[in-house]
Parts: sequence; structure tokens; C-alpha cells
Amino acid sequence: MNLRIPGPIPVPDDILGAMATPMMNHRGPEFQELLHRLTDRLKTVFDTSGDVFILTSSGTGAMEAAVVNTLSPGDKVICATIGSFGDRFGQIADIFGADVTTLRFPAGEAVDVDALRAALSGAPDVKAVLVTHNETNTGVTNDLESIASVVKGEFDKLLLVDGISSVCSLPLRTDAWGCDVVTSASQKGWMLPPGLAFISFSERAWQAHAEAAMPRFYFDAAQYKKYLEMGQPPYTPALSAMFALDLALQQITDEGMENVFRRHAEIGRMTREGIKALGLSIFPDERIASNTVTAVRVPDGMDADELRAAVRKDYDVVLAGAYGELTGKMFRIGHLGMVDPRQITEMLEAISGSLAKVGFAPAGAAVG
Repeated sequence: MNLRIPGPIPVPDDILGAMATPMMNHRGPEFQELLHRLTDRLKTVFDTSGDVFILTSSGTGAMEAAVVNTLSPGDKVICATIGSFGDRFGQIADIFGADVTTLRFPAGEAVDVDALRAALSGAPDVKAVLVTHNETNTGVTNDLESIASVVKGEFDKLLLVDGISSVCSLPLRTDAWGCDVVTSASQKGWMLPPGLAFISFSERAWQAHAEAAMPRFYFDAAQYKKYLEMGQPPYTPALSAMFALDLALQQITDEGMENVFRRHAEIGRMTREGIKALGLSIFPDERIASNTVTAVRVPDGMDADELRAAVRKDYDVVLAGAYGELTGKMFRIGHLGMVDPRQITEMLEAISGSLAKVGFAPAGAAVG
């Protein structure tokens, strides 16, 4: 199977093999060594000298942790959203009692920093801004550096970032840009199965934590910090996934983050060019198109889900569908982690071979 969805992603065989490492005592010295090594390498990937913690959860758990550790019920929050996962961030804050103002931008567009500036200017008592760096629902990457320059440089607000599908794939300078909390999850660019989430905390985030009154137990960052200092997790960890993380982080840091970013950019560009060569179009403006997931708009009259079904049935290539109002009008291609260009070529050939079955004549010759 050629799994081309934006998570879970195909996991390299050697990393899968690392999951078969025998269990150890998660309160013992061997785990202490492992945990400290993983944490140091995570800081390299997050580009931070601050705290980074490993959670046994999905990425949504880390988003919840970002909210409950820094905010109190009634705190005014702006959620700048460009899609379903941005919406989710705001929903979490709302459920825990924050006073959320949603600044929503049309599907396929990025956050307009001027609109965000205007929203912050009109609400001086806002405590935090929530934003998704890379929206896999629409294949758009926000200009997080510019967003941070407004939120932090101009208004000095807390900045909580959903970096679930960007950290370890796209440049995200946690400290340099002033991001207070950044989240990510293992099933994205980390070359891992689902089950782990990662979260960074700045000094400003810890100051907010000291005042935050939202209920928290499992995701209380203070417990993770306390136990990390002892070389332990606060709760039973997903050991097998952490063994895999150890090998993945070794490979990632050996490759070097700039090379990791370059590799994702090259695969993203190859995917977009191949899609356009078939006569299909990229959903967002390519200047904001993601290098981890490509969103493809299908022509009027074509059912994107019918195309996806044909590609799966005839070629065993799995593409992702779209959500909400975009259902049937678009499909998505994941290219995170260690992607062989041949996998992209195979996928493009499968799409080319299936287009006629849904009433569309592909442009050009065979993809090579």
C-alpha cells in the first residue's frame, strides 16, 4: 500500500523494528537516560532552549494541554483559524471556559496579519492568540513568523501554536519567533506511529501557568516538569513508541534540520508540479501551499471521492478526502516524513490512470 495521507504516515522498517525493544522499568535508570536523551533532541527539533515534554496522547491532547496550562475561565482569546484544526483549537478553549473570539479566514487562505492586528487593536484585554501553523485540511501553511511578530512584537500576548503537522517538517523557530507553547504529534513528520505528542513551554508560558485556573490533571505541565527532573514520566508512558522516537530523533538530528526542511520542500514541489501536469489544480495559492500536504481541487462535475476510490481499488494508493463544504471537491496528498520520490511518482501515475474512469482526460504523457 502507498499510504499518502497526512497522518498516520508510513513508518520506516528500522523504526518499526525499534518498537520491538524489550520493556524496561519506566522508573529506573535506563529510562532516565532515554528520557533525557529524547528531551535534548526534541529541543533541537523545536529550536528551543526551553522546556519540551513528551505526552502519551494524540496531538489534540497537546492542544488541550496548551490551553489548560496557560489560561483561566473567562480569559479573552483570539483563535485565528484557516480550517478544521484551527477551529478545534478554539473549541477546546471554549469548552474550558475561555472567552473565544474566532477570527476565521476562507478555506484555502492564510491568516491575514493585518486583520489579526486590527482584531488585537480592538481588544486590548486579550490574553492569548491560538493559531495553527500548517492546516492539513486545506494544505495551507501560515506565515507564523509574521503572525508572531504581530502577536508578540506589537501586542505582547501569549502565542499558542498548533505545530502538529509542521514541527520536524517545516521551519518553526520556537524561541526566535517568541512562540510560548508549540505542540506536535508523532504520526506526522517524525516518522513514527500515532501515540505520542510533544509540547514546548517558554518562560512566559510558565508565568501564565502560575496564574492559570482551568482544570487539569493528566496534562498538568508542572507534573511533567517535576518528574522530568527525576528522569521519570508522571504517568505510564508509551514505551514502544518512545523506543522508536529514540531512533527517529537520532536519524533526524544526524541529517540536520535544514536538510529535513529542504527534503520536505523538494517533495512538496515535486507533488505540486506532478499534479498540475495532470491538468488538476492546487487548491490554495502556491505561495502559501504546504510542503507536508498538497490539497488538490478537482474540476467541476468530478467527484474527488470517486477518484480516490478508483485510485485505491486499482492501484492500492490511499489519498485523503476533504472535510465539510469541500467534501467531494478536493482531495489531499500527504508527504511528511521519509518519502521516497518513487512513491510520489507511483501515486501520480495512479491518479493519471484513474482520471479517465471519472470522466476526465489527463493532460500530457505518463508521469516519469
